[in-house]
Amino acid sequence: MTNIEIRPFHIRVPQADLDDLDRRLAATRWPDELPGVEWSYGVPLGYLRELAEYWRTGFDWRAQEKQLNDLPQSVTELDGTTVHFVHVRSPEPDALPLVLTHGWPGSFIEFLDVIGPLTDPVAHGGSAADAFHLVIPSLPGFAFSGPTRETGWHTQRIARAWAELMARLGYDRYAAQGGDFGALVSPDLGRVDPEHVVGVHVNAATVGFIPFGDVDESSLTEVEKARWARQQAFQRDGNAYFQVQATRPQTIAYSLTDSPVGQLAWIVEKFKEWTHPADAPPEASIDRDRMLANVMLYWLTGTAGSAARIYYENVHGGAWPYRTEVPTGVAAFAEDIPIRRYAEETNTITHWTDFDTGGHFAAMEVPDLLVADMREFFRSLR
Repeated sequence: MTNIEIRPFHIRVPQADLDDLDRRLAATRWPDELPGVEWSYGVPLGYLRELAEYWRTGFDWRAQEKQLNDLPQSVTELDGTTVHFVHVRSPEPDALPLVLTHGWPGSFIEFLDVIGPLTDPVAHGGSAADAFHLVIPSLPGFAFSGPTRETGWHTQRIARAWAELMARLGYDRYAAQGGDFGALVSPDLGRVDPEHVVGVHVNAATVGFIPFGDVDESSLTEVEKARWARQQAFQRDGNAYFQVQATRPQTIAYSLTDSPVGQLAWIVEKFKEWTHPADAPPEASIDRDRMLANVMLYWLTGTAGSAARIYYENVHGGAWPYRTEVPTGVAAFAEDIPIRRYAEETNTITHWTDFDTGGHFAAMEVPDLLVADMREFFRSLR
């Protein structure tokens, strides 16, 4: 494999696609709503109507597109599928290569606010010794990496593709970080490529970092009890989307691909429930335009269904996490649910930080905290 197989990529959305979106938003067929239920039945009608109207009349995709195209982007083929990625090299020659992996319902847009501090720490009040070369792929099936064309794209297969990508870019020694599905792919990268991965850092960690089955709550700390309670609440009242995408991703793909408001609601609900504080609208934690730009990547590329398939593939074909000796760091933010004693069963935990703020989308919500924790963890592994 040579670098000839890596091709530059620029986002060029046809105006016809934006005009079509405008027409669809204007012609939305709205449902009714029970009075006084707020968010308890799902995304409130009044909130979504106002957000959709802003999307149609106030949101500037071309400005977002220009900002994204300021990043060096490429595409390549890995294990038979197209992978889009951002590759930002640090001005510091001794920077540590780092692959950042997003999750669902996110995208590479999640990392926009951490790229500068990680690649050029001196320009952001840090030390040159903490610099990283960044590789930020879009997961197979997501956005400009999608859609996938065959079954079997679970997180271990993705990890093997990432290992090939880093080798193709000439990085023999590198680190990994990710949240949500990125917190599955990154540890799996340490499992499939331990000779080259120096360390793994995760946030929004779940599988491999949480208990399954019965838990002796009397042995838990107060922080752990709160996380266990959030995990139980998720299983009772928050994982319907998971079950749909893990069992019938093709069925939900029709409505999400045909209705921009349907796609908006499907994603915005998770931004509201998973950001901190969870009882506030998502705009309290994340810039509205940034959130809509993320939704746009799903809409414009028609990848709602292929992105959802990652749940199906992991449930039906993914391997359960096995023991890894690669040093692993965990940033547990206020809305996260990992518990260290369970994480240590399959991970070599050498760093753990509990935060009382921040949520699932830490790189968007509290980028300074995430960057500082990553710098601290990787400092001893360079």
